[in-house]
Amino acid sequence: MAEVSVKQLADVVKTDVKRLLEQLAEAGVSGKDAESSINDEEKSLLLAYLRRSHAPAGGSSAGGGKITLKRKTTSEIRVPGGAGRGTTKTVNVEVRRKRTYVKRTAVLEEEQKRVEEEQAVREAEEARIKAEKDAREAEADEAQRVREAEAAKVKDEEAKRKAEEDAQRKVLDDARKRAEDERRAATAAPAKGRADDSRQTRYGRKELHVASDKSGKRRKKQKVRSGPVRVDSQHGFERPTAPVVREVTIPETITVAELAQKMAVKATDLIKAMMGMGMMATINQVIDQDTATLVVEELGHKAKALKDSDIEDVIAAMGGEAGEVEHVARPPVVTIMGHVDHGKTSLLDHIRSTRVAAGEAGGITQHIGAYHVKHTKGLITFLDTPGHAAFTAMRARGAQVTDVVVLVVAADDGVMPQTIEAIQHSRAAEVPMIVAITKVDKPEADIDRVKNELVKHEVVPEDWGGDVQFVGVSAHTGEGVDALLDSILLQAEVLELQAAPKLPASGFVIESTLDRGRGPVATILVQNGTLKKGDMLLAGSEYGRVKAMFNEAGEAVESAGPSMPARADAGAKRIISEHGLDLHYYSVIYDAIDEVKRAVSGMLAPEIRETIIGIAQVREVFSSPKFGQIAGCLVVEGTIKRSAPIRVLRDNIVIYEGELESLRRFKDDVNKVEAGTECGIGVKNYTDVRAGDQIEVFERTEVRRTL
Repeated sequence: MAEVSVKQLADVVKTDVKRLLEQLAEAGVSGKDAESSINDEEKSLLLAYLRRSHAPAGGSSAGGGKITLKRKTTSEIRVPGGAGRGTTKTVNVEVRRKRTYVKRTAVLEEEQKRVEEEQAVREAEEARIKAEKDAREAEADEAQRVREAEAAKVKDEEAKRKAEEDAQRKVLDDARKRAEDERRAATAAPAKGRADDSRQTRYGRKELHVASDKSGKRRKKQKVRSGPVRVDSQHGFERPTAPVVREVTIPETITVAELAQKMAVKATDLIKAMMGMGMMATINQVIDQDTATLVVEELGHKAKALKDSDIEDVIAAMGGEAGEVEHVARPPVVTIMGHVDHGKTSLLDHIRSTRVAAGEAGGITQHIGAYHVKHTKGLITFLDTPGHAAFTAMRARGAQVTDVVVLVVAADDGVMPQTIEAIQHSRAAEVPMIVAITKVDKPEADIDRVKNELVKHEVVPEDWGGDVQFVGVSAHTGEGVDALLDSILLQAEVLELQAAPKLPASGFVIESTLDRGRGPVATILVQNGTLKKGDMLLAGSEYGRVKAMFNEAGEAVESAGPSMPARADAGAKRIISEHGLDLHYYSVIYDAIDEVKRAVSGMLAPEIRETIIGIAQVREVFSSPKFGQIAGCLVVEGTIKRSAPIRVLRDNIVIYEGELESLRRFKDDVNKVEAGTECGIGVKNYTDVRAGDQIEVFERTEVRRTL
């Protein structure tokens, strides 16, 4: 670049000549004036100086990324003068400007530096978090090691204690054994020179015997010197060398006296042993099978559990051992189950062509009815179970003895609580199920809704890909009844139900009732064999003879074959009269429940309730020669009654409870004082009423308690 003067350079960089000369001097270029020339080297020195002077603190070695240029310009303006009209005045105006230029590289460097600082902060935070996590894990590991060490220590101490106990027990057992051996040896050795044997009996005396070397002939009586006669109290009986271990058969319940008799021990000793085991019992107390088993084993005997059905199993086994018998197909036993008032009995009524529902008190089934139905394709035995929630146990019993369950669901009501319960009973008994959707003749019937609700409980129809037959029926019109019977017989054919009519009868007791005219009546379902009039019946531990049999129509029958209900004893009245029992007859079970509730409620003591009816604040206490101490009060709440009991409270603490002696309003005796009124109160048999006390008046009422 050609040389230029200082003035020209000042014009180029838009700065003042004086300022440029000062900067040149500071950059090391001195001796210059406005007309002096500047070469390239001097320009470089000036530029380097300017970069150093404008570089930020901590900037790069290249002179920083910012350059600040200052410009000062001077101009003249003319303003009117003040000497007179037409005169002007020249004023010099100086304008200073400052502009800072930043390199793009400097901006990028600043941004990079900021990013690096943020990255460093993040890395430091992550390092801190990792350090805290490592510290927590180390602490947890240390705690786990401490716990394991403590557990190992406890285990070692337990093992050591057990070893010590075993060692002590062994020492005691050895000592006891040695003492027993020594005692036996001492009692077994015969005494020399004596005519008696040294064997001991259980009472500690020796049994007297004639010595083997002595003759049995009677000798002449010799005179002996008088003196005290020494009698040896020992005899020759010995205690058993080993305890006798007995096999004790234990029924499901047994009394303490019976258990002691079976073990051949005294009842008092058995009671003491049970007390040592932490069980308090009397001689006539009944204990269960598990408790009796623990006691028998504790006393060193062998326990054998005996079930009530063992005798039945033995008899059943005896019947099965009679040889090969002929088996024939038997009718299926079908249980009708479902929610109350869904039409179970009405459906069965239509099938049997009789009015079952009309004969039930309250219009509901209160027992399990058994009915034998003839169909064109075969015989079917129906069990009608109650649908109300109070008969859950009866429904479960019906499901356990049945071959097929018919689940009745009303098309207008859908799945209800007892419906779900019936499904659970059927699954628990592993019995196949057929769904009968009843009341399909009603306008509000919705079969698809019933199917959807049953699918939620995993009861899937065959037409939806499941394994459950769904049949729509109407007990009113008879629609679908034949299809339902066909489905039942088809299911029975798949099950291949068979029985041996020539064997002794076996089956289930469905229910038992007390008939007013016939006494105890048992409803029995014969599942195998044939039951005849006069046969002996065994049910658990109870037995009896069949005096009469009746079918579902009440007709007397002589025998009942497989799947035949026959599901009576006339000794009930004698038992009632002998034991003085109070007998009541009810048509509906709810009447019996209500009667029991009323009887128990009458034995409950009434509940005493207290109600605060008024509160008076004691303002001042006066002395009366007639009534003694009188409390001047202000009734602040409720009503103060003269005849009601009271409490005196001081600092919210009851200090006296009694009754009022007088209640006065001015000089008049009154029976009650309302709130906001002053009165005088005399407390009976209490003279320590003070100002600031509260007198609380209340009433007691008796409330009859009910279940």
